[in-house]
Amino acid sequence: MSDFILALPILIFSLVAHEYAHARTALWQGDDTAYMLGRVTLNPIPHIDPWMTLLLPALLWYSSGGAFAFGGAKPVPIETRKFRKFVRGDIIVSSAGVVTNLLLALACSAVFIGLAGVAKLVPGLSGGLGVLQRMMAWGIWLNLVLGFFNLIPIPPLDGSRVFYHFLPPELGTKYRRIEQLGFIPLMVVLIFLPGVTHFFLAPARWGFGMLYGLVSPFGIGRIWDLTIR
Repeated sequence: MSDFILALPILIFSLVAHEYAHARTALWQGDDTAYMLGRVTLNPIPHIDPWMTLLLPALLWYSSGGAFAFGGAKPVPIETRKFRKFVRGDIIVSSAGVVTNLLLALACSAVFIGLAGVAKLVPGLSGGLGVLQRMMAWGIWLNLVLGFFNLIPIPPLDGSRVFYHFLPPELGTKYRRIEQLGFIPLMVVLIFLPGVTHFFLAPARWGFGMLYGLVSPFGIGRIWDLTIR
């Protein structure tokens, strides 16, 4: 329960930042659809879907004992025909969310280390700062998972929009029609082909090991350590 309380705020922020990045880069590329709908904002309210953003992650977290969670914010509406350059704009906008999550993982690592510096200056705050470090550790993991999960080339994930541009036009058109099925193809893969998910999340596990090892010497006490429950 305590880890869920720590992880949920940073998960929501990471999902919101992901969608904000799509909306912002779409505006830069000439599509004002998200802007007109008020989605170019870090205010979580326009981005939150009660089921996908809150209830589903909570249900999966509790049912798996904290081992697995899946969710998402409201997808940002994109009108690719408004892009000044279709291919360039589509790739940039589709990649923006993933890049943002990877940068947030690095930012969480930097904050983790910074909190250790604060603890040296103000030792009396060490207990609370250790808790914040645990939150940052969750931030590293969740953002890496969000980033690499979205690279899976299954519509409607971001990776499918990039992969589309490497296909022959006729095959690419058929491939993009899969998006009309919503999350059904993705859920089929998650349930019946878990090896695919494990393959695409391997870089997230590797990256987490690297960053966790980098920040661990700066841990305050023991509470920051995610291996301790």
